Amino acid sequence: MTPTRYPIELLAPARDREIAIEAIMHGADAVYMGAPMFGARAAATNSIDDMAQVCQFAHQYDARVYATVNTIVYDHELRQVERMIWQLWDAGVDALIVQDLGILRLNLPPIALHASTQCDLRTPDKARFLEALGFSQLVMARELTFDEIADIRQAVKVPLEAFVHGALCVCYSGRCQMSQAIKGRSANRGECAQMCRLPYDLVDEQGRVLVNQKHLLSLRDMNRANLLRQMIDAGVSSFKIEGRLKDMNYVKNVVAHYRQTLDEIIAQSDGQLRRSSFGSTELSFSPDVRRSFNRSFTTYFIDRRKPNNGERMASIETPKSLGQYVGKVVRAKGTELQIDTKLRLANGDGLSFFNADGQFTGIRVNVASGNRLSLREAVSIARGTDIYRTYDKVMDDILSRSTATRRVAVDATLRCVGERLVLTLADERGCSVTHAIDDADLQPAKTSQEQRQLDVLAKLGDTIYTLREAQVLPDCFIPASTLTRLRRETVLLLDRTWRMSRKKDRRRPEDLTASCHTDTLTSADNVANHLAEQLYRDHGVTTITPALECQMAEGKTAEGTEVMHTRYCLRRELGVCLKSSGTEKLPARLFLRTGNQIISIYCDCTHCEMHLSLLPCN
Repeated sequence: MTPTRYPIELLAPARDREIAIEAIMHGADAVYMGAPMFGARAAATNSIDDMAQVCQFAHQYDARVYATVNTIVYDHELRQVERMIWQLWDAGVDALIVQDLGILRLNLPPIALHASTQCDLRTPDKARFLEALGFSQLVMARELTFDEIADIRQAVKVPLEAFVHGALCVCYSGRCQMSQAIKGRSANRGECAQMCRLPYDLVDEQGRVLVNQKHLLSLRDMNRANLLRQMIDAGVSSFKIEGRLKDMNYVKNVVAHYRQTLDEIIAQSDGQLRRSSFGSTELSFSPDVRRSFNRSFTTYFIDRRKPNNGERMASIETPKSLGQYVGKVVRAKGTELQIDTKLRLANGDGLSFFNADGQFTGIRVNVASGNRLSLREAVSIARGTDIYRTYDKVMDDILSRSTATRRVAVDATLRCVGERLVLTLADERGCSVTHAIDDADLQPAKTSQEQRQLDVLAKLGDTIYTLREAQVLPDCFIPASTLTRLRRETVLLLDRTWRMSRKKDRRRPEDLTASCHTDTLTSADNVANHLAEQLYRDHGVTTITPALECQMAEGKTAEGTEVMHTRYCLRRELGVCLKSSGTEKLPARLFLRTGNQIISIYCDCTHCEMHLSLLPCN
């Protein structure tokens, strides 16, 4: 008996229809696309028609399309959301990624629901509750360790999803109110003002500056490509690439990189793992995530709850892309630059470095000759300065072209039954059809027809298929036009049969007897409408504080409110953790300052977490 193989899903971002299609071509098993939501930034949403076209394309490979409906919803918007979800269902969307639990109380089609990372899933109790509500897949917090993931895996039966690459929110997802509190732009509504990427002063109670204008909350980008096997062992089955607003070339490169890595793991699994979609991808380039936008990399907390001192998680000097490290300056004079590097640089490359004032500055290569460069303008760079490539001209040119094909393997069996010519096509999706042509005018062949028939059957270039194996009739002469017609008609039948037989996930039932993991909800739990409140009360919650967005809409101030809760700690990042011995100490009370806004820092050393609260403006 063949053992059940564990399906592994690579989930890619898709800003628009074209990027979604390329993500699938480059090996994604699923894509997530922004639904046409109110409140969300227009660049992150898609029309229903575009999503329908992506579904039609993706489903050929049994790849899935998930719509991100992961914003909080106000009461007056609930019916609009309900109508939109029915439209998404009719368009073929496979699942909704949801934050606001009020959506579960709408009159919905039987569409599968996934719990967004905005649901702040960090504990087995929370996972059990979300599973009981009927979610088919749970997106876990980015901060979890292998052991914490394994604990959640033991608590639930539904698939678990985890981020593996891309930008990191410094706060536990769904629990950041800083953008709303300071700028009036809700991160829970797709309008985050990116407060974590701003420069801050670190000050003491007297206002003395301890660290001046550094990007103290700006994390490096996540890269867990070397830890996928351990994540699978811990219980992750869906691997999510973050890429909100990222361009086509970024998505192509990163998706292809993770596709290759996961395929190697699957090939070495002795049949215990399999892809969750079908079709093999062939690339015309070698993926390298270092050559795409990145703020340098971190694996974040995945391998330990409390990182060692000195292990950097933040990019406090700049929130911009550092790109690929090139090497150190050997000589710089006017427009001439020599670098000690093993990389091959090209005309048009963009290079960056930190100047004498600590500013991250860019230069453009005019002519590259080995490690000797002629720049487009004169620049002053000290010997020994680190140089980074932040624009890779060669890679960009490659990725701007067609770079991938994806084909579904099909086997063909050609038979002769009386005067009928019969072709059976069976593909790797488990789909099989048989079609025949009457009066095919078959004649005995004087020479072997094997290669000729194979060549005709293999002409599948205008389809998604590629011929894997074939049984033909080498002793029979078949007119090429007849065999071509039979192949074309049988392929159309195969397409139609797959569309009719493909199974779609359905929403799991809600366990109305399940108790919530807590009986008290704060504003950080983002209850923004009466349906969400009713759902929580139905499951035992007694005390509910409305979302900060609702409070501020009523004229209440955000001063004194906790605006960020994070596992990242500034003391630890700066090497002055209160639990470390022999290190320089900072004052007990610390504050962040941006403009005239003061933010209080509280380090919870028991749980190794940090809390930020908004203080009144000076």
